[in-house]
Amino acid sequence: MSVILRGAVKLYYYLNDEIRDTRTQDWFLIRSPWPGLALLTLYLLMVLRWLPDYMKNRPAYDLRSIMAVYNASQMIGCIYIAYKGLTLGWLNHYSLLCQGLDNGPNALEYAWTVCYGYFVMKLIDLLDTIFFVLRKKHNQVTFLHVYHHWGMVAVSWGIVKWVPGGHVTSLIILNSIVHFVMYGYYLMTSLDGTNRQALRRWKKHITQIQIFQFAMLFVHHFAMLLKRECAFPSPPAYILLPQNFFMLLLFSDFYYRSYFKSKKQ
Repeated sequence: MSVILRGAVKLYYYLNDEIRDTRTQDWFLIRSPWPGLALLTLYLLMVLRWLPDYMKNRPAYDLRSIMAVYNASQMIGCIYIAYKGLTLGWLNHYSLLCQGLDNGPNALEYAWTVCYGYFVMKLIDLLDTIFFVLRKKHNQVTFLHVYHHWGMVAVSWGIVKWVPGGHVTSLIILNSIVHFVMYGYYLMTSLDGTNRQALRRWKKHITQIQIFQFAMLFVHHFAMLLKRECAFPSPPAYILLPQNFFMLLLFSDFYYRSYFKSKKQ
Protein backbone atom coordinates (compact mmCIF):
# COMPACT_ATOMS: atom_id res chain seq x y z
CA MET A 1 0.00 0.00 0.00
CA SER A 2 2.80 2.42 0.86
CA VAL A 3 4.42 1.75 -2.51
CA ILE A 4 1.14 2.64 -4.27
CA LEU A 5 0.75 5.82 -2.22
CA ARG A 6 4.34 6.91 -2.92
CA GLY A 7 3.81 6.23 -6.59
CA ALA A 8 0.57 8.24 -6.62
CA VAL A 9 2.24 11.19 -4.88
CA LYS A 10 5.18 11.02 -7.26
CA LEU A 11 2.84 10.96 -10.26
CA TYR A 12 0.89 13.93 -8.88
CA TYR A 13 4.00 16.07 -8.50
CA TYR A 14 5.23 14.98 -11.92
CA LEU A 15 1.98 16.03 -13.60
CA ASN A 16 1.35 19.15 -11.54
CA ASP A 17 4.89 20.52 -11.25
CA GLU A 18 7.46 18.89 -13.49
CA ILE A 19 5.74 18.93 -16.89
CA ARG A 20 3.55 22.02 -16.42
CA ASP A 21 3.82 24.99 -18.74
CA THR A 22 5.50 27.61 -16.54
CA ARG A 23 3.87 30.53 -18.37
CA THR A 24 0.35 29.74 -17.17
CA GLN A 25 0.80 28.48 -13.61
CA ASP A 26 -0.04 31.74 -11.83
CA TRP A 27 -3.36 32.15 -13.66
CA PHE A 28 -6.54 31.70 -11.64
CA LEU A 29 -7.48 28.01 -11.02
CA ILE A 30 -4.49 26.65 -12.96
CA ARG A 31 -1.72 26.06 -10.39
CA SER A 32 -3.53 23.15 -8.69
CA PRO A 33 -6.32 20.85 -9.94
CA TRP A 34 -8.16 20.86 -6.59
CA PRO A 35 -10.08 24.17 -6.89
CA GLY A 36 -11.30 23.19 -10.34
CA LEU A 37 -12.32 19.73 -9.14
CA ALA A 38 -14.15 21.35 -6.23
CA LEU A 39 -16.09 23.56 -8.68
CA LEU A 40 -16.99 20.56 -10.84
CA THR A 41 -18.11 18.59 -7.78
CA LEU A 42 -20.25 21.55 -6.72
CA TYR A 43 -21.71 21.64 -10.25
CA LEU A 44 -22.70 17.96 -10.07
CA LEU A 45 -24.26 18.36 -6.63
CA MET A 46 -26.22 21.42 -7.76
CA VAL A 47 -27.66 20.02 -11.00
CA LEU A 48 -28.21 16.43 -9.84
CA ARG A 49 -29.26 16.86 -6.21
CA TRP A 50 -29.68 20.31 -4.65
CA LEU A 51 -31.49 22.26 -7.38
CA PRO A 52 -33.84 19.39 -8.39
CA ASP A 53 -34.82 19.03 -4.73
CA TYR A 54 -35.32 22.80 -4.48
CA MET A 55 -37.50 22.89 -7.62
CA LYS A 56 -39.53 19.81 -6.76
CA ASN A 57 -42.58 21.69 -5.45
CA ARG A 58 -41.96 25.01 -7.18
CA PRO A 59 -43.11 26.28 -10.60
CA ALA A 60 -40.54 26.65 -13.36
CA TYR A 61 -38.75 29.98 -13.57
CA ASP A 62 -39.23 32.23 -16.61
CA LEU A 63 -35.63 32.98 -17.59
CA ARG A 64 -36.15 34.18 -21.15
CA SER A 65 -34.64 37.63 -20.60
CA ILE A 66 -31.67 36.29 -18.66
CA MET A 67 -31.07 33.57 -21.22
CA ALA A 68 -31.24 36.03 -24.11
CA VAL A 69 -28.43 38.06 -22.55
CA TYR A 70 -26.54 34.88 -21.70
CA ASN A 71 -26.81 33.45 -25.22
CA ALA A 72 -25.77 36.72 -26.84
CA SER A 73 -22.78 36.99 -24.49
CA GLN A 74 -21.78 33.41 -25.30
CA MET A 75 -21.91 34.16 -29.02
CA ILE A 76 -19.63 37.17 -28.60
CA GLY A 77 -17.17 35.19 -26.47
CA CYS A 78 -17.09 32.22 -28.85
CA ILE A 79 -16.54 34.22 -32.01
CA TYR A 80 -13.85 36.33 -30.35
CA ILE A 81 -11.91 33.25 -29.21
CA ALA A 82 -12.26 31.63 -32.65
CA TYR A 83 -11.10 34.86 -34.35
CA LYS A 84 -8.04 35.22 -32.11
CA GLY A 85 -7.20 31.53 -32.50
CA LEU A 86 -7.29 31.82 -36.28
CA THR A 87 -5.41 35.12 -36.59
CA LEU A 88 -2.75 34.31 -33.99
CA GLY A 89 -2.25 30.70 -35.03
CA TRP A 90 -4.23 28.59 -37.44
CA LEU A 91 -4.42 31.13 -40.28
CA ASN A 92 -1.00 32.52 -39.49
CA HIS A 93 1.84 30.04 -38.96
CA TYR A 94 0.21 26.90 -37.56
CA SER A 95 0.49 23.64 -39.51
CA LEU A 96 -2.59 21.44 -39.89
CA LEU A 97 -0.63 18.17 -39.94
CA CYS A 98 1.75 18.80 -37.04
CA GLN A 99 1.97 21.94 -34.94
CA GLY A 100 4.40 21.96 -32.05
CA LEU A 101 4.03 24.01 -28.90
CA ASP A 102 4.11 27.68 -29.83
CA ASN A 103 7.01 29.73 -28.45
CA GLY A 104 6.81 32.58 -30.95
CA PRO A 105 6.12 36.27 -30.31
CA ASN A 106 2.35 35.72 -30.07
CA ALA A 107 2.57 32.58 -27.93
CA LEU A 108 1.69 34.17 -24.59
CA GLU A 109 -1.21 36.14 -26.10
CA TYR A 110 -2.47 32.93 -27.71
CA ALA A 111 -2.22 31.07 -24.39
CA TRP A 112 -4.08 33.80 -22.52
CA THR A 113 -6.70 34.89 -25.05
CA VAL A 114 -7.44 31.60 -26.79
CA CYS A 115 -6.63 28.79 -24.34
CA TYR A 116 -7.40 30.44 -21.01
CA GLY A 117 -10.31 32.36 -22.51
CA TYR A 118 -11.75 29.08 -23.75
CA PHE A 119 -11.36 27.55 -20.28
CA VAL A 120 -13.31 30.45 -18.77
CA MET A 121 -16.02 30.00 -21.41
CA LYS A 122 -16.34 26.31 -20.50
CA LEU A 123 -16.84 27.27 -16.87
CA ILE A 124 -19.60 29.69 -17.91
CA ASP A 125 -21.14 26.91 -20.04
CA LEU A 126 -22.02 25.10 -16.82
CA LEU A 127 -24.86 27.60 -16.42
CA ASP A 128 -26.65 25.78 -19.27
CA THR A 129 -27.50 22.90 -16.95
CA ILE A 130 -28.51 25.19 -14.10
CA PHE A 131 -30.93 27.00 -16.42
CA PHE A 132 -32.42 23.65 -17.49
CA VAL A 133 -33.09 22.66 -13.88
CA LEU A 134 -34.54 26.05 -12.90
CA ARG A 135 -36.85 25.86 -15.93
CA LYS A 136 -37.73 22.26 -14.98
CA LYS A 137 -36.43 20.92 -18.29
CA HIS A 138 -35.22 17.80 -16.53
CA ASN A 139 -35.38 15.73 -19.71
CA GLN A 140 -32.47 17.78 -21.07
CA VAL A 141 -30.19 17.06 -18.10
CA THR A 142 -28.97 13.82 -19.65
CA PHE A 143 -25.76 11.89 -19.12
CA LEU A 144 -24.51 13.23 -22.47
CA HIS A 145 -25.19 16.83 -21.46
CA VAL A 146 -23.64 16.63 -17.99
CA TYR A 147 -20.65 14.53 -19.07
CA HIS A 148 -19.93 16.82 -22.00
CA HIS A 149 -19.97 19.99 -19.89
CA TRP A 150 -17.95 18.42 -17.08
CA GLY A 151 -15.44 16.91 -19.47
CA MET A 152 -14.89 20.08 -21.50
CA VAL A 153 -13.95 22.01 -18.36
CA ALA A 154 -11.41 19.29 -17.51
CA VAL A 155 -10.01 19.17 -21.05
CA SER A 156 -9.69 22.96 -21.36
CA TRP A 157 -7.98 23.13 -17.95
CA GLY A 158 -5.49 20.53 -19.12
CA ILE A 159 -4.75 22.49 -22.28
CA VAL A 160 -3.95 25.63 -20.26
CA LYS A 161 -1.95 23.64 -17.69
CA TRP A 162 0.25 21.65 -20.06
CA VAL A 163 -0.11 22.63 -23.74
CA PRO A 164 -1.44 26.21 -24.12
CA GLY A 165 -0.82 26.32 -27.86
CA GLY A 166 -0.07 23.92 -30.66
CA HIS A 167 -1.79 21.02 -32.34
CA VAL A 168 -4.62 20.14 -29.95
CA THR A 169 -5.89 23.73 -29.83
CA SER A 170 -7.75 23.04 -33.06
CA LEU A 171 -10.39 21.74 -30.63
CA ILE A 172 -10.80 25.28 -29.29
CA ILE A 173 -11.34 26.84 -32.70
CA LEU A 174 -13.80 24.25 -34.01
CA ASN A 175 -15.73 24.02 -30.76
CA SER A 176 -15.99 27.81 -30.45
CA ILE A 177 -17.40 28.09 -33.98
CA VAL A 178 -19.89 25.28 -33.30
CA HIS A 179 -20.98 26.93 -30.04
CA PHE A 180 -21.38 30.27 -31.79
CA VAL A 181 -23.91 28.63 -34.11
CA MET A 182 -25.54 26.72 -31.26
CA TYR A 183 -25.99 29.76 -29.00
CA GLY A 184 -27.27 31.73 -31.98
CA TYR A 185 -29.97 29.10 -32.38
CA TYR A 186 -30.77 29.27 -28.66
CA LEU A 187 -30.97 33.06 -28.85
CA MET A 188 -33.43 33.00 -31.74
CA THR A 189 -35.67 30.41 -30.10
CA SER A 190 -35.73 32.38 -26.83
CA LEU A 191 -36.62 35.67 -28.55
CA ASP A 192 -38.95 34.62 -31.36
CA GLY A 193 -41.89 32.83 -29.76
CA THR A 194 -44.03 32.95 -32.91
CA ASN A 195 -41.61 30.97 -35.07
CA ARG A 196 -40.22 28.71 -32.38
CA GLN A 197 -41.53 25.52 -33.98
CA ALA A 198 -40.07 26.48 -37.35
CA LEU A 199 -36.72 27.31 -35.76
CA ARG A 200 -36.65 23.98 -33.93
CA ARG A 201 -36.32 22.23 -37.27
CA TRP A 202 -32.74 23.54 -37.27
CA LYS A 203 -31.94 21.68 -34.04
CA LYS A 204 -31.29 18.55 -36.09
CA HIS A 205 -28.63 20.40 -38.10
CA ILE A 206 -26.95 21.65 -34.93
CA THR A 207 -26.45 18.05 -33.85
CA GLN A 208 -25.10 17.18 -37.30
CA ILE A 209 -22.55 19.99 -37.00
CA GLN A 210 -21.49 18.70 -33.57
CA ILE A 211 -21.00 15.18 -34.90
CA PHE A 212 -18.97 16.50 -37.84
CA GLN A 213 -16.84 18.50 -35.39
CA PHE A 214 -15.86 15.42 -33.37
CA ALA A 215 -15.10 13.46 -36.53
CA MET A 216 -12.81 16.24 -37.80
CA LEU A 217 -11.00 16.48 -34.47
CA PHE A 218 -10.47 12.72 -34.37
CA VAL A 219 -8.88 12.77 -37.83
CA HIS A 220 -6.82 15.86 -36.99
CA HIS A 221 -5.33 14.39 -33.79
CA PHE A 222 -4.75 11.02 -35.44
CA ALA A 223 -2.89 12.67 -38.33
CA MET A 224 -0.40 14.15 -35.87
CA LEU A 225 0.43 10.70 -34.52
CA LEU A 226 1.13 9.43 -38.04
CA LYS A 227 3.63 12.18 -38.74
CA ARG A 228 7.15 11.27 -37.76
CA GLU A 229 9.14 13.54 -35.46
CA CYS A 230 6.24 15.84 -34.66
CA ALA A 231 7.30 18.55 -32.20
CA PHE A 232 4.04 18.32 -30.27
CA PRO A 233 3.95 15.83 -27.36
CA SER A 234 1.88 12.74 -28.15
CA PRO A 235 0.24 12.03 -24.71
CA PRO A 236 -2.44 14.76 -25.14
CA ALA A 237 -3.46 13.19 -28.45
CA TYR A 238 -3.69 9.75 -26.85
CA ILE A 239 -6.08 11.25 -24.30
CA LEU A 240 -8.16 13.32 -26.73
CA LEU A 241 -8.52 10.59 -29.37
CA PRO A 242 -10.64 8.23 -27.22
CA GLN A 243 -12.44 11.24 -25.71
CA ASN A 244 -13.42 12.52 -29.17
CA PHE A 245 -14.41 9.04 -30.29
CA PHE A 246 -16.57 8.56 -27.19
CA MET A 247 -18.28 11.92 -27.78
CA LEU A 248 -18.79 10.99 -31.43
CA LEU A 249 -20.55 7.81 -30.34
CA LEU A 250 -22.69 9.60 -27.74
CA PHE A 251 -23.82 12.35 -30.11
CA SER A 252 -24.45 9.85 -32.91
CA ASP A 253 -26.57 7.75 -30.55
CA PHE A 254 -28.48 10.87 -29.49
CA TYR A 255 -29.02 11.81 -33.15
CA TYR A 256 -30.29 8.31 -33.99
CA ARG A 257 -32.68 8.16 -31.03
CA SER A 258 -33.98 11.70 -31.60
CA TYR A 259 -34.45 11.80 -35.35
CA PHE A 260 -34.66 8.21 -36.59
CA LYS A 261 -35.89 5.92 -33.84
CA SER A 262 -38.52 8.37 -32.57
CA LYS A 263 -39.72 8.97 -36.12
CA LYS A 264 -40.20 5.26 -36.71
CA GLN A 265 -42.12 4.90 -33.45
